[in-house]
Amino acid sequence: MSWTDFLIVFACCALTMLACRVIPLFALKGRSLPEGIERALGYIPPAAFAALVANDLLTPGMFDAGLWPAAAPLIASLAVVVVAVKSKSLLWSAVTGVAAYALLTLL
Repeated sequence: MSWTDFLIVFACCALTMLACRVIPLFALKGRSLPEGIERALGYIPPAAFAALVANDLLTPGMFDAGLWPAAAPLIASLAVVVVAVKSKSLLWSAVTGVAAYALLTLL
C-alpha cells in the first residue's frame, strides 16, 4: 500500500467519524428529542454490553473441555445478575463476578 492510498483511506475514515460523531452533536444542540426516541436510545448501552458479554460467555466449543469448565462462567454471571438487580451497583457487580468466578475455579 502506498502512502497515497493510506492517506486516502485515513481521510475517508476521519470524515466518516466526523460525520457520525460530531455533526449530530451540533445538529441536536439545544433541542430535545421525543420521549420515545430517548427511551429507545437508552437501550443501546445495555444491548452493546450484553452482546460483548454473551460473546465471551457463549462460544461454539465451550463444552469441549467438559461440563464444569463451561458452566462456571455461566454460574458466575448469574450471581452477577442477581447482585446487579438487587444493588444496582457496578462496583458490587464486578466484585461479585470476580469472587464467584474465583471460587468456582477452585472447586
